[in-house]
Amino acid sequence: MGVRPDPGQAGGRQPLVGADRCGGRDGDGGTEGTGTADETTVRAVNALTVRWARFALHPRTGGVLSAACVWPLLAFLGGAADGPARPELAAALEVDPDTALSRGRALTELLANQAGLSAALGVWTQDRVVLREEWLRRLPPAVVGRLTGDAVKDRAELDAWADRATAGRVPRMPVGLDEATVMVLAAALTVETRWLRPFVTARLRPRGGPWFGRDLAGLGRPGTDLDEVRVAATPHGRLTVFEVAGDNGIDVRLLMGEDGASPRVVLAAGERDLAGAYASTGGGSLPEGEAGPGVTIVRGPAWEDSLWVTTPAFTVESDHDLLRRPEVFGLKAATDSTRGHFPGISRTRLAMSRGRQTVTASFSAEGFEAAAVTAFEMRLGAGLPRSEARQVDVAFDRPFAFLAVHRASRLILAAGWVAEPRAAPPGRPGGW
Repeated sequence: MGVRPDPGQAGGRQPLVGADRCGGRDGDGGTEGTGTADETTVRAVNALTVRWARFALHPRTGGVLSAACVWPLLAFLGGAADGPARPELAAALEVDPDTALSRGRALTELLANQAGLSAALGVWTQDRVVLREEWLRRLPPAVVGRLTGDAVKDRAELDAWADRATAGRVPRMPVGLDEATVMVLAAALTVETRWLRPFVTARLRPRGGPWFGRDLAGLGRPGTDLDEVRVAATPHGRLTVFEVAGDNGIDVRLLMGEDGASPRVVLAAGERDLAGAYASTGGGSLPEGEAGPGVTIVRGPAWEDSLWVTTPAFTVESDHDLLRRPEVFGLKAATDSTRGHFPGISRTRLAMSRGRQTVTASFSAEGFEAAAVTAFEMRLGAGLPRSEARQVDVAFDRPFAFLAVHRASRLILAAGWVAEPRAAPPGRPGGW
């Protein structure tokens, strides 16, 4: 048989319904995958995040991306490729193609089995594409469905899958679906965490920079641990890092570089800082005055040392064409339709026709949420003072970056650049 049979229908396909979560009970005979991602895989995904962000996140418009929702699909393709597509995909993946399938499965299962994360995988083909059982067995559990060739009907089914797989955050599958589409391979990822210490809300009025003069939907959080904020020394200048801890092992790092630093520079520095590459100084040891990007330290009357962090609430959304820069993803050769590139998937000659990702992320007083869907289409955070104390003020009041990070593995789940924060709602009192 070319596809996994429906348990309730001998020889049939799984219908295009139900977004099976990867990493659950494998009822299709798959034996590979441990539900963990080793350091090599984590480094490879994080490196792809940085390479992609270099051209995908614009300083003026911002955006968000999730390499963690692309890398497993590239692994499933790379492990089944031959010809020039195989070394190209291996270079993009930064792993041996012979191990790519098992690494892709392990990463997908990690994403599915971690609290606050969910992942889903789907494969749809026209009848003329007979999938190899050995390739399907090495994937995580997935929805396997049929493309009828009726674009309206197929799109409705694929959109329904994306909507279910992301709990409504991404309601449409990012596919074109024309008469040349014979296969769709898709992944969905959602991220959700609640802050261990919520923020308070008020109006935020930036003191300068591109947001000067605007009333923004601000978030603020007081604290007494000055070292919650750090300033790292990087080859491109200072980097301010504030890590907001979630209640389920997922954290979000807010990153501000030197004035004028691009998303490419700030996110690359943030990834290297995440890997422990830079020395940094906590707020308790920074000099008084302008101590780092967005960081001001003064001494004045107070009962104890204090930290006050402000940031705008934000929602960023992006729609990425992965084949705009196919070399980043190792897909340049795979788009050559004069030959097939994936004999490990099917005897049918398959070439890449489209690759897209739709992704959204929101940072609020209570927590952080993100969701991404990636699809590849194949063609054929009283009284008088007794003494002076240190007061650290941190303001993310101009464009900045963020990383959503799986705490245990340090895997970057989503990365973004905030160029347009939310405006303050009418009537919100107060201000900073």
